Amino acid sequence: MKKVLIVDDEQDIVDSLKFVLESEGYDCYTALNGEDGLKSAKEVVPDLIILDIMMPKMNGYKISRLLKFDNKYKNIPIIMLTARSQEEDKLIGEETGANEYITKPFDLDFVVSKVKEYLE
Repeated sequence: MKKVLIVDDEQDIVDSLKFVLESEGYDCYTALNGEDGLKSAKEVVPDLIILDIMMPKMNGYKISRLLKFDNKYKNIPIIMLTARSQEEDKLIGEETGANEYITKPFDLDFVVSKVKEYLE
């Protein structure tokens, strides 16, 4: 079973993503801040990470950078979620190794289709 780590400081987003991804047969792990997210990523070694950008303790850019520059984790696809849609933010996301960039509010079905795209 493929493992997905969801890191976002908004509990309702985490819950809805977890619910819909588990119903699709994925094993979901969650974290509500950047520090816990990075720790979970290293413990769980997920097949994919859904990562918010603006979070307490550590932002998504930093987590992405730390994982992508580590040989053990660099091949894990990262889907970044953000309320910020400026092009500049997308560029930063790409520079830090994010594979996909989705702006909030997002369509759950779209996120699920992106997860499937990377994991199947």
